Amino acid sequence: MTPKPVFHFAFGPRNYRLMWLGLALLAVGFITMMFGDKENYGEDFVGITLGPLLLIAGFGVEFAAIMVRDQTLAVPTSAPLAAPNFTAETVAAANAPVAAPAYKRL
Repeated sequence: MTPKPVFHFAFGPRNYRLMWLGLALLAVGFITMMFGDKENYGEDFVGITLGPLLLIAGFGVEFAAIMVRDQTLAVPTSAPLAAPNFTAETVAAANAPVAAPAYKRL
């Protein structure tokens, strides 16, 4: 009987929190570029400088959300396997002569 494979998600809770933070920064960046100062049509510090900086920060956080490994997903190491019990019979069976091949070389 073979054990069932255990499936793990690639992202953990930390990755999802970073992803939501990145999405929020992206949304704020786009909103600041869209609704900057109405009288200058977005051609001031908020629309030209702050919005793109927020977008760069948002994409950076999204990149980190993908690349960071969450420690809660670490696979626990199993106990070391016991050393094999070598007896005279097992050693003799391992060193037994190998039978000649059943075919003939031409």
